[in-house]
Amino acid sequence: MSRGRLLATVAADAAAWACVQAGTGYLAHRLPARRLERDRWLWRERAWERGGRFYVDVVRIRRWKSRLPEAGAIFEGGFDKRRLQGRTADDLERFAVETRRAELGHWLAIVPAPVFVAVNPPLLAPFMAAYPLAVNLPSIAAQRYNRIRLRRARDRAVRLRPPG
Repeated sequence: MSRGRLLATVAADAAAWACVQAGTGYLAHRLPARRLERDRWLWRERAWERGGRFYVDVVRIRRWKSRLPEAGAIFEGGFDKRRLQGRTADDLERFAVETRRAELGHWLAIVPAPVFVAVNPPLLAPFMAAYPLAVNLPSIAAQRYNRIRLRRARDRAVRLRPPG
């Protein structure tokens, strides 16, 4: 493959991946919040996450999480997840819904990787497999970590809520 053709292929791949990321983000954005209100199978905390300790001890998430891009508010009516927008149980639940939405968008962005591997020359195939993982897994980890922390905070808020 000539250098020019390789560069054109890489440019086309970059544009296609950008469309995938934007498209899956938009699809997740369009989901009704009621579909994201519970920790269904995909979002359920796993034993290996150890109440969030895996992300702190192994992944060292506190060192790099703040450097991740935040695109939750790109689409109209979106939600910026950089900071809590309130501390009531309802505020925390809304934030948890948005972590599920973001996590789903990032998982969906990984799904087309086999197509990219199949249609690219063998030289680029490993990059087409690695790219979506490198770009999306850190954000998935951040959403899962945040949701575990939010659950604990929400449980405290519910226990402290005055009756009535």
